[in-house]
Amino acid sequence: MSGDTDGSIFVGLSPSSDGGKPEHLTLKLANRHGLATGATGTGKTVTLQTLAEGFSRAGVPVFAADIKGDLSGVAMPGEGQDWIVKRCAEIGIDYVPDEFPVIFWDLFGEQGHPVRATVSEMGPLLLARLMDLNDVQEGVLNVVFRLADEQGLLLLDLKDLRAMLAFVAENAAKLTTTYGNVSPATVGAIQRALLVLENQGADKFFGEPALKITDLMRVDPRSGYGTISLLAADKLMGSPRLYASFLLWLLSELFEELPEVGDPDKPKIVFFFDEAHLLFDEAPKALLQKIEQVVRLIRSKGVGVYFVTQNPLDVPESVLSQLGNRVQHALRAFTPRDQKAVKAAADTFRPNPKLNTAQVITELGKGEALVSMLEGNGTPSMVERTLIAPPAARVGPITPEMRKVALAQSPVRHAYDETLDRESAFEMLAKRAEESAAPAPPAGEPPAPTEAGATSGGWLSDTLGGIFRRGPRGGMSVGERMVNQVTRQVTNEVTRAILRNVLGGARRR
Repeated sequence: MSGDTDGSIFVGLSPSSDGGKPEHLTLKLANRHGLATGATGTGKTVTLQTLAEGFSRAGVPVFAADIKGDLSGVAMPGEGQDWIVKRCAEIGIDYVPDEFPVIFWDLFGEQGHPVRATVSEMGPLLLARLMDLNDVQEGVLNVVFRLADEQGLLLLDLKDLRAMLAFVAENAAKLTTTYGNVSPATVGAIQRALLVLENQGADKFFGEPALKITDLMRVDPRSGYGTISLLAADKLMGSPRLYASFLLWLLSELFEELPEVGDPDKPKIVFFFDEAHLLFDEAPKALLQKIEQVVRLIRSKGVGVYFVTQNPLDVPESVLSQLGNRVQHALRAFTPRDQKAVKAAADTFRPNPKLNTAQVITELGKGEALVSMLEGNGTPSMVERTLIAPPAARVGPITPEMRKVALAQSPVRHAYDETLDRESAFEMLAKRAEESAAPAPPAGEPPAPTEAGATSGGWLSDTLGGIFRRGPRGGMSVGERMVNQVTRQVTNEVTRAILRNVLGGARRR
């Protein structure tokens, strides 16, 4: 789209200024995060697509949740609809159709490549929120993760977590002295919450192959455009906790994996989180603190995060204060809460003496927005009433046939479509149970070695592994010699202690 300049993205034109003022998003400051808000039908999705195209054109990969499928058109050339051509003429730019490299993803594997994460990667904090557990249940879930880690049991999918929960319930009495009270009833409540999660389709999300962050950070080698990764979220909206937990997991993974880069000339990747209020609704304090921390610190990893929601009040103040680039579409002031939102939105902008910001917010037309972007010194520009530039790619959803073609040509089409199920906690605990249920050997005979060379004698023998393998030619193993030696030492010590007591008593008499 004509209008972009080196080092910035053309957002739109402020016709109210003398001669019109172009509004640009500076790429060097794009990792300072942003916010796009506005009532339904005011043009947020089109603004999101315009920004996503601008980042892609600059070679910056983009990840966006596609709530209604409307963003999928970015994969096809634009069609020059009348309103688009008219808008371009109004803001003084040429309309040039364009298309962008897109990878489609879907947690349910229906409209895109499956997205998976392991249970271990998700962690107990996000899982507890996902299952709406109380503090006691979350504590037991932490015990499960701790025990799995100490026992070397991989938690990959939900059947692994179920197996670990059953194991903890069976050994609750033994575990209580080490980990605190572990009630079988609490474990049962977690199992029921897990069943609800499975019924919502979460079992398709947990497993392998897990998503590699590098596959979201691709640049098309032919065009040099950053790849736009679109997550199909229309069905996912039926499981809002799963959606929110996935987005938070994604941010956390980026934070953990990416190196510090400070303030690069352009972001390494930009995220657009639509329906952002779902991230914060009913979130416990610990989780809100984690979100705030990640948003604050991930900037230095070269990651830009842009929240998209209807109302600025949907975002906590601690997070809102870190969002430097703002696009505010129209808000309606029908209720006291709406009026409060209008005032809150107006107060977050740097005042413009030529604008009554609170009044203009309620008067904006479709495609218009109040825009304030960070300037060269990192301070927000004065708010301007702006006509947003239209997208260069198709506006609106693509057909299912077009989506199938895009999936068939995807650079990751062979990496995620087949599910892996390697040995993990479920299989390992099942093997232990079989070994424990095996009949005991006749008296006087050593226990038979297992496949791993260990006796089926509980945790200790499982850990010792091959120590109890038979020696060459049927002789004693190293382990048996160790046991005999220890037995002799203990017997001698006990004998000496008895003799000392007896002789001491004789002397006293």
